[in-house]
Formats: sequence, C-alpha cells, structure tokens
Amino acid sequence: MAAATGRWTMLEGTERAPGLIGPNAVLQLLPVLDRLGGPERRASTLAAAGIFEVPDGSRMIPERDAARLHHQLRREEPELAPALTAHAGVETAQYILRHRIPPAAQTLLKALPKRLAARLLSRAIAGHAWTFVGSGQLQVVDAWTFEIVDNPLIRGEVSDACLCNWHASVFAQLYRTLVAPDATCTETRCGAQPGGDCCRFELSA
Repeated sequence: MAAATGRWTMLEGTERAPGLIGPNAVLQLLPVLDRLGGPERRASTLAAAGIFEVPDGSRMIPERDAARLHHQLRREEPELAPALTAHAGVETAQYILRHRIPPAAQTLLKALPKRLAARLLSRAIAGHAWTFVGSGQLQVVDAWTFEIVDNPLIRGEVSDACLCNWHASVFAQLYRTLVAPDATCTETRCGAQPGGDCCRFELSA
C-alpha cells in the first residue's frame, strides 16, 4: 500500500529513519546480476555482500545492505560497474514514475515550461530524498543541481573517479521524463574522491 504525501507517494507506514534506504537500491541491481551470470552469480554476489534475504519491496531496508552490494559490484566488476549501476538507476526512476508519482502530477509537470517543472520536481525530490539517500543529506543547490553529503552508498570508499552512477541515473531519468527529454546528469565531484566533501550532481537540458 502507498500513502499519499502531496504529489508523491511512499510506502505505507514508512517515515524518516536513520540508516534506512528504499529497497530499489538493491532490487534494481538483481536483474543486472542475473544478466551477468544467472542465478548463481546473483547468489554469490549477494552472499559476498552479506545479503541472505532479498527485500520484498514493501518496506525500507538497512542502507548498509545496499552499500555493501554496490561496493561488492564495484569490486567484482570495476570496468562494468558504472554502466551496470547506471542501468539500475534508470530502472529505479522508472519504478518511481510507475508507483510513486501520480499520473496527474506527471501530466502537469510535462505541460509546464522546463524551468518551472524543474523547480517543482527538485522540491519533490528534496521532500522525499531520504528514500534514496538514507542517512545522507541531500542539498538542493538549485533546480538543476543536487549535492549529497555523507552518501551512504559510497561511505568509507576512496576512488579517483566518481562512483555514484546510480544516483546520477535516477536524477537524469526523472528529469528526462518529467522536465526535458534531453536532460542529462553528471556527477561532477564525489565524496569518495580524496578531499571530497560531497557528491555533486549537475543536470542540464
């Protein structure tokens, strides 16, 4: 069941709780693992990440489970992980569009000038950010720029490259669908980079 919250909906009975994140941070990676190597690959990667029970999608999950799975995939597939997590991000956004943003709200956003649509969508994202940033803090710099401080999906990792393809793809797909079909999102700096203080995502269209 989903409870109405403004123009967005959330899982029944959920409220902001430290250390929890939406189940799609794990669930949308499962088809990716299946394509990589079938049920055996899925099972081995989940086990290596310490996940022995797949979320049923009805409630929030511990963010540490999602973080371990994302980290494990980056470890096992360093070359493929950016594209794989990006694909999972697109599917996460598609889930949000199907189940969390009412059709009437989507129709309204699509009809508005992109500047106004971006402003409204960024507010909605900010209001429900905890479902995909967990205990991290999302900051809306402007309608086209987001920052995540202490992103739990990369917490403790160090990398020269930006790692947050999943988040970037969630933002990009939402904006492509609701604001401008040519919208793109680039992570311009990452909290995992040496000296990185946050993950910054810049959208354009």
